[in-house]
Amino acid sequence: MRTARPNREGRVLQHPETIEPTAGAARTHRIVEVDALRGFALCGIFLANVLVMAGLDGQRGGGPHTSGVDQVAYWLVMMFVQTKFYLLFSFLFGYSFTLQMDAAERDGAAFAPRMLRRLLALFVLGLLHAALLYPGDILATYAVLGLVLFATRSAEPGRMWRAALWVYGVVAALYLLVGALVALVDTGDDGAPPATLAEQAAAYRGGPGEVIGANIAAWPDVLAGLFLMGGMVVAAFLAGFTAGRRRLLTAAPAAGAPDRTARLRRILVVGLAVGLPGGALMAAGTVGPLGARWAVPTFIVGMLTAPALSAAYASGLLLWFTTPRGARLAARLAPAGRMALTNYLTQSLVMALVFTGYGAALYGRTGAAAALGGALLFYGLQLAASAHLMKRHRFGPVERLLRTVTVWGRPVPRVVRQER
Repeated sequence: MRTARPNREGRVLQHPETIEPTAGAARTHRIVEVDALRGFALCGIFLANVLVMAGLDGQRGGGPHTSGVDQVAYWLVMMFVQTKFYLLFSFLFGYSFTLQMDAAERDGAAFAPRMLRRLLALFVLGLLHAALLYPGDILATYAVLGLVLFATRSAEPGRMWRAALWVYGVVAALYLLVGALVALVDTGDDGAPPATLAEQAAAYRGGPGEVIGANIAAWPDVLAGLFLMGGMVVAAFLAGFTAGRRRLLTAAPAAGAPDRTARLRRILVVGLAVGLPGGALMAAGTVGPLGARWAVPTFIVGMLTAPALSAAYASGLLLWFTTPRGARLAARLAPAGRMALTNYLTQSLVMALVFTGYGAALYGRTGAAAALGGALLFYGLQLAASAHLMKRHRFGPVERLLRTVTVWGRPVPRVVRQER
């Protein structure tokens, strides 16, 4: 497999991937930039999820087994990671939706039944994932909200972009209103009562039945959180769809169009200027030193500024990918992004084995720094394993299953030219 490399204009080239041998097999391509961004987002989602699985998320101070290092680690995740990577992944979902449309067109297949089967498969996987491994699943959410993209897929990119802005604006107004109302009421609430936390910890340290019961019992809270984030996810979907239709991540600029590098630099600067203060405020309110009264308002401010930081991450990486070192980084991240679904579910399985009664039952018994360090170490192993698998296979195990359901068979692909 050829790795990504910058061309003379400084843009990372797409690399071809061989399709499994079939009669009349052709060659198609993957978009390295998109896969690499997805691999990067996968790491951030893991860092956010591991705090939940470890029993640390939502506990001011990071939980009972804390040190100064734990406090700093938890604070940094809240500032730089929480909600930012979820939105980046949502943006990439919208972008990939357009790639699915293109794939159906190349294969001469009807897109609607393909995508509906794909969304249904994601929904079933998500429900199983949320019940057995990790209640904060995103797959079922994406399957349901993906119907918005499905219903509006024929709209012009400009209309989709305006719709994304309208959705974000309405959501922002509602969230700011809620945050202002909460800020006026000093409840003195420092989180869930100790007895409730103890019961939850006992359930997750129990047998498989108790773990599954605890996961299902958490669904109402998860649904409330998803309702809170749903508008932001839809806005990110629509923005990603617009970017995919306009090939903003890969296409060379048309004559008279703004320079791609200059545009990415502007997004990076503005995104950091807006996103970093918002992230710091979120961390100060949810972890400290601000009081519990400010947890909800500051979280809302951080959530509303999260898209700016997500955009800054993506823009900064796309700029870096045009350099020799950045191209090597893209080549390392891309295999993990190509099998992101397999890696995402594997992360949940490993977290369940470490923190619940399925295995070591360390729920609530470790600090944030140890949990995050372990997650980074395992993600490094996933990068190596993904590179090994993607040299030999076109799809990861779960991706192959999802594709089988999507295409409902193995059609002979048409010849596709590599874009340059």
